[in-house]
Amino acid sequence: MDSATGSAPAAGKLYSREILSLATELANYPYIDDAAAKASARSRSCGSTLDIALRTNASGEIAAVGLAVTACAVGQAAAAIFALGAEGKAAGDIDAADAALRAWLTRSGEMPDWPGIAFLTAAREFPGRHDAIRLPWRAARLALSNPTHAG
Repeated sequence: MDSATGSAPAAGKLYSREILSLATELANYPYIDDAAAKASARSRSCGSTLDIALRTNASGEIAAVGLAVTACAVGQAAAAIFALGAEGKAAGDIDAADAALRAWLTRSGEMPDWPGIAFLTAAREFPGRHDAIRLPWRAARLALSNPTHAG
């Protein structure tokens, strides 16, 4: 308990059971060494890093996601949420989702239409985590912009 307010510490709201559980989901998305679409992203605010490797189908839609993440549990959970909803998405879908996520985090837009994103609601109160949350979408945008991304 926070003695000043009589409420649970802010970190308790941020690091919920759901966030911690999602962070463990990353084990289901090992990095794909031979993927043609790869990129890295780094958070300037907290130093979190994310390497993404994507396999795409002939239409350019994501068919498989591989991740290597060095981040707090919120950043890890965001990466897992990305991976859980990425299959079948094309570059335009990722661009739109990233823009919607940025707007939602800064309270200038509605919650993005991405499975599981609601689990990150408490993180909106922590602007220092916003960049880490957006890492997978930013990295995927970079990976998919590579002209040799199909594979």
